[in-house]
Formats: sequence, C-alpha cells, structure tokens
Amino acid sequence: MQQYNSTSIKQTFQAFNKINVLIIGDVMIDAYLWGNVNRISPEAPVPVVSISKKENRLGGAANVALNLQTMGANPILCSIIGDDGGSKLFFNLLKKQKLSAKGIFKSKNRTTTIKTRVIGGNYQMLRVDDEIETPINSKEREILTEQIKKLAISEKADVIIFEDYDKGSITPELIKNIVAFAKQKNIPTVVDPKKKNFLAYSGVTLFKPNLKELKEGLKLDFDHNNIKELEKIATLFIKKQNINTVLITLSEKGIYTHNSKTKALIPAHIRNISDVSGAGDTVISIAALCLALNLSPTLTATLANLAGGLVCEKVGVAPIDKKQLLDEAIRLQL
Repeated sequence: MQQYNSTSIKQTFQAFNKINVLIIGDVMIDAYLWGNVNRISPEAPVPVVSISKKENRLGGAANVALNLQTMGANPILCSIIGDDGGSKLFFNLLKKQKLSAKGIFKSKNRTTTIKTRVIGGNYQMLRVDDEIETPINSKEREILTEQIKKLAISEKADVIIFEDYDKGSITPELIKNIVAFAKQKNIPTVVDPKKKNFLAYSGVTLFKPNLKELKEGLKLDFDHNNIKELEKIATLFIKKQNINTVLITLSEKGIYTHNSKTKALIPAHIRNISDVSGAGDTVISIAALCLALNLSPTLTATLANLAGGLVCEKVGVAPIDKKQLLDEAIRLQL
C-alpha cells in the first residue's frame, strides 16, 4: 500500500472543508429512549426499561449530512417528508444543526419516518418504526428532480450522494434522470443502495453496498471469504451496471474496493463494537469526499473503513469525529 505522511493526510482533511455535497435520499428522525433495566415485566417475559433520557437526532440521509458537516464539508439535503408533526421536529433539528432545508419538501401523501430505539444500559433492546415505504408520486418526483438540478448548479456540487433506505424518496426514474444530468455536468455520483432500486443505478461513479445488500440485490449467494470469488462478482457487476468503482463493506472483514485499475481488500481494525447503526452513513460520506478530491481508490477505501469502525464504538447513530479520524489516520500511518 502507498504510504502517506502526516502532512499529506492533514492537507487532505483540510481540503474536505471546500467540498459541496448534494445528498438525495430518505431522511428520518432517530429517536432514543435511554434507561436502565432492573426487572422483568409481570405482564410478559420482557425487560422493563426505566426511561431516564429522551433524545431526537437526524437520521438516514440526514445523518450522512451530519457526517459531512463534521468533516467540514457543505452538505445540501434533497428529500420529501410528511406534512405532519414529525416534519416540524425534523425542520427544528435541521435548524439546530445549522443545515439547509432548501431541498426538503413536505407532502400530505407522506409520513416523516421516525425510528424509535429503546436503549437499556448500553444495548439496543427494541426499535419501533413509524413510516410508509411507497414511492413518491410523479408530481413529487418532478418537483424533487428539478430542485436537485437547481441546487446542484447553484451550490456548485462537487459530488452527489444517493442515500437509499427504500422509503420511497428515490425512484428508478429519478435515478436515471439525475445520473444523466450529473454526467452532463461532470459531477461524480456515489450510491449507498438498498434492495428495491439496487439494479437501477446504472452509470454511477461509485457504488457502495454491504455484503447482505450485494447478495440480495444480485440474488446470488457466494463465498465472500474467497477473494477470487468476490473479485469475479465485482468485475461482472461493474461491467453489467457500467459503474466505475464498487466499494463493498464486509463488516468485521473490512472493505473491498474494485475498479479497472485497483482491486484491494482493506482489513478492519479491531474495535470495541457498541452499535453498528449509522456506520454505512459514515462510510459513504468519507468515500464521497475522497472521490470529490480524486483520491486513490485504496486511500478512499482505507479512510472510509477506518471511519466506519470508529463510529461503531458509539452507542446509537452518531456522526464521525473529524479530529479523532485524523488522529487515527496519522497514528496508523495511512
């Protein structure tokens, strides 16, 4: 692996401050009920959590925006949410975090997604989701598509992220339209996919599935421990989808990056894993910033892998800490 000294890594992190990132996708609220467990319910064999704290955080594509913001970049969110109580809370959270709301639209046809997690001690015990997953209608799609194009130009987007959670904000028609637009404007596109639209992202620059998503999306089972087999799958997928680079997260195995010039497996660093929630958001954020700076695929994968591991040490969905990531990158002499 190419060695990077601490000066070049610091310069890279400073360069992140100049990146404008457009994020298209499903935004949501991550709600937390924190408490302690001291007994089992007499009504059913389940633990009773005595709540000591309640908290609401930006989630989904909005957590990607938070990761980008903490890295010093300028994130612009584009999505459609409900015209409900959840939307008021969401806009308040955006304002509190000093994030732009100019790409967010309300619709009476939608529900603002809220994922409520019950945390007992330091462990997630239950999650309750309030949401709808139907795709946005044609009128909503046209409004969102036009606003994305408008903001990409006015905000001088350096990279576009599709943050797909299968909640309906992203449709095949929207993908096709925006990918073609981005190519015309020479803006790289990055995808964090889910199952429904997995094969709709033809022509994107970087595609980042996790192993489960890759197997489900391709309807294939393969031995991911066999690097040759993983390489074969990636090669076929890139050719079929006309994708430049595929970046596959492999949990405790690390991350695999593959394009026409680079094929590399980056091992994971040993961590005290508390919660994997939001790790994918962090990985795609760092990968997008690296792509905007035209960094090497290996360095991109290495930094993204490192960042994803660091956020897993935190309980709940939380963005990466820029100083912690920089210090760790220098310590490991990336």
